[in-house]
Amino acid sequence: MSANDYDFATRAIHHGYDPQSHQGALNPPIYMSSTFTFDTAEAGGAMFAGEQEGHFYSRISNPTLDHLEQRIANLEGGEAGLCTASGMGAITSTLWTFLEAGDEVIIDKTLYGCTFAFMTHGLPRFGVKVRLVDLTDPGNLSEAISSNTRIVYFETPANPNNRLVDIPAISRIAHDAGARVVVDNTYATPVVTRPLEHGADIVLHSATKFLSGHGDVVAGLIVGSSEDITRIRLVGLKDMTGAVMSPMTAMLLLRGIKTLELRMERHCETAMHVARALEAHPAVLSVSYPGLDSFAQGDVARRQMARFGGMIPFEVKGGKAGGIAVMNRLRLIQRAVSLGDAESLIQHPASMTHSTYTPEERAEHGIAEGLVRLSVGLESADDIIADLHAALGAHNMQAA
Repeated sequence: MSANDYDFATRAIHHGYDPQSHQGALNPPIYMSSTFTFDTAEAGGAMFAGEQEGHFYSRISNPTLDHLEQRIANLEGGEAGLCTASGMGAITSTLWTFLEAGDEVIIDKTLYGCTFAFMTHGLPRFGVKVRLVDLTDPGNLSEAISSNTRIVYFETPANPNNRLVDIPAISRIAHDAGARVVVDNTYATPVVTRPLEHGADIVLHSATKFLSGHGDVVAGLIVGSSEDITRIRLVGLKDMTGAVMSPMTAMLLLRGIKTLELRMERHCETAMHVARALEAHPAVLSVSYPGLDSFAQGDVARRQMARFGGMIPFEVKGGKAGGIAVMNRLRLIQRAVSLGDAESLIQHPASMTHSTYTPEERAEHGIAEGLVRLSVGLESADDIIADLHAALGAHNMQAA
């Protein structure tokens, strides 16, 4: 069998690494070196000119990072990958590469708070026009896109409310207008959705989350064509952001990705049980989970998601005060931002991750003040549900 004939779980463990090429070391060595020597001055010049392959400075490339880049590219179905120091490093390095003053970016109206801030507050300072469009309806993109549109950007599922975007439909419209499609795949991971297979051009990850799975790194990853990734490496990363991942972080991510499929199966299975339990509870006003029959975009979910993810946004009675009260009564589930860890985590988007939106923007973009976001961990489903029921039961009695 060729390397690409193996199943996902096998490739997540083995792709791109041969122990016999590294003195039999089962795991890739960690190359803690900022610079690399040349056989000759001519060889060094050839590497700088791009005429000869090789590592010469770790801001551009590093052997440990190279293993990770090959692996994530393979798992996402792309030609090449690129490591960055954070998810925001992946986003900014990508967009700075392909944009200049006078260009236009179309973004979905619901994004992670720091992404939203960069898009709406950062880019316009440099002459880039940013248009917010509800991309859940592809027709809205058809009306909004122009000859100046260079990038169409969205998350699916979106942080924090799990809105979905139809990747093939949006990609067709964008490509007809000559724009790239950039998708943040942090929530789904390549276990659940592979946007490149649905027509997207570039995939981004906050690898801090599910890809790591252990809450011990901050990191970003980018996957796309070899041409696009080379441009991002040499322009956005090398010259503009300098958001370089450390070799130690790359090693931890390689370790985390080995169990990605196994962990995602558990996250998704448990989340389905938790979502059903929440939906049935009298203190809960709404639950947005793609696997529920009540989920409005179920048709899109079934077309482009192999499973339905580990994230559950829900609203309880009492708005913001009610959501915070329930959070404060939890004992097992931890109050913390981030997601995708072994531990179940819960946070309040309006006052935390999405506080960069104004109250009016949150209302317009579907981020309710009483919304809480639950990242379902790897604990027992029964224990997670029991913790939620205890907090919700106490809240319901108080509300009554």
